Amino acid sequence: LKFIFGPCAVPALDLVDQRSVTRLRAPSGRTLYQVLGSSGKLYTCYSSCHFCTCPAFGFSVLQRSESLLCKHILAVYLSQALGACQELPVSEEQLTNVLLAEEEDEG
Repeated sequence: LKFIFGPCAVPALDLVDQRSVTRLRAPSGRTLYQVLGSSGKLYTCYSSCHFCTCPAFGFSVLQRSESLLCKHILAVYLSQALGACQELPVSEEQLTNVLLAEEEDEG
């Protein structure tokens, strides 16, 4: 994994081991992932469009094109593959509030 994904592989595995990945699922079937980062901050990840709200994703992936993904997105993919995601059923309104909160943080 480290050969393919570089320096984010080991920290991503640590996040999976700590069960830091939670899939939020609304009744409509819409899902998103939240990852509790090593700093204690909660990041929102969208596996369907390969995006994370963490600063490392914005800098290393989007601005500098140094990486394909951040440790949070890799942790999402690994936890999906290993069946290690925590599941949290939420209402449509709760999911919308999570999305709106992320938009306010960015704006």
